[in-house]
Amino acid sequence: MSVAAIILAAGGSHRLGQPKQLLMYGGETLLNRAIRIALEAGASPVVAVLGAEFERMRESIESRSVIAVHNDRWRQGMGGSIHAGMQALRVCAPDVEGVLLMSCDQPRLTADHLRALMVAFSDEVAAVIAASAYAGVHGVPALFPRETFDALRGLRGEKGARSVIEHAPCPVMPIEFEGGEMDIDVPEDLAKLD
Repeated sequence: MSVAAIILAAGGSHRLGQPKQLLMYGGETLLNRAIRIALEAGASPVVAVLGAEFERMRESIESRSVIAVHNDRWRQGMGGSIHAGMQALRVCAPDVEGVLLMSCDQPRLTADHLRALMVAFSDEVAAVIAASAYAGVHGVPALFPRETFDALRGLRGEKGARSVIEHAPCPVMPIEFEGGEMDIDVPEDLAKLD
């Protein structure tokens, strides 16, 4: 089963005061870590949607097999980044069967968790959304079937993947993600990287 990954990494990290994409964790930036994990899990192609400081972010990417997409409307919210990533996949991987949406700022994310999402997704005969379950919600990383692609392409502004999960045209299969609620948004969150 062919699964592409879209890594959402376009934000300006204003509350943090520095680009979270370039924070070091385990000897690599959060952006390169997310890319590596997606590739290790078997996603192909991997699209990184960048926005703020686009050139600096693109130059920081170590993997040559990543497609960097510029969302010049990144200030308008995550929906536009998902739209930009989906439009890129429409060109470079039009026949992909699933899209794994992920952020770059979940330090507890592993390739094993992404593989668990992929196994749950591929084991079902009918279409499902395999979504990470943490802190009482279903969220990203999440793996979406073709049946949801139009809804993902239609996202704009602040509406993100969770709005598609909440109004899913197919069943949602929750996969427990311990530590999934940990992300990096404010300076206090940097302690989580230790």
